[in-house]
Amino acid sequence: MFDEVRLPARLAFGSTGGVERRTEVVELASGYERRSTPWATGRRRYLIGAGLRSLDDMAALTDFFEARQGRLRGFRFKDFADFKSCAPSGEVTPTDQVIGAGDGAQTRFVLVKAYGAVRRVIAKPVDGTVRVAVDGVETTDFEVDTATGEVTLGFAPEAGTVVSAGFWFDTPVRFDTDRLEVTLESFEAGRMAAVPLVEIRGA
Repeated sequence: MFDEVRLPARLAFGSTGGVERRTEVVELASGYERRSTPWATGRRRYLIGAGLRSLDDMAALTDFFEARQGRLRGFRFKDFADFKSCAPSGEVTPTDQVIGAGDGAQTRFVLVKAYGAVRRVIAKPVDGTVRVAVDGVETTDFEVDTATGEVTLGFAPEAGTVVSAGFWFDTPVRFDTDRLEVTLESFEAGRMAAVPLVEIRGA
């Protein structure tokens, strides 16, 4: 279950988090190691809420938490360290990321972002931010499903052509707790324990 709603940005200020990987390391009798991973891509985790002091902001986060029914329902989260197809300080261009190659028949492509050789599927692009190019020439003849990240061109690119895109995106997450803790410090201020979020795969 996923709600196409973004956590208000002001409730995320002061958040911490980043990418986690899962690596299995087996040490052999010889002292050599064998390393492998069951994960093709990393998974994001965040802690939010610890910087909130306003009771109004805490109430807003509580409302959002209740509306998502704790861990039950997913939602969009803007990771301020990674929310564009380019660097966070850069300007999005339609050639930022290669999303496929033409074959004369295919019209549907999925948005991805490359981290070296690792390609992350972008399922939650921000509405109105996606730009697409075919062989470096920008086109407006496309539609985007902002719930899945699928781009549908109004034509099939010729075989061998490069299809690319630029975009803003959100990370699909859910709360990783079913409990919020708030400490009242005065009539107008309080303190909230950090609230964990975890990225959802296949949202």
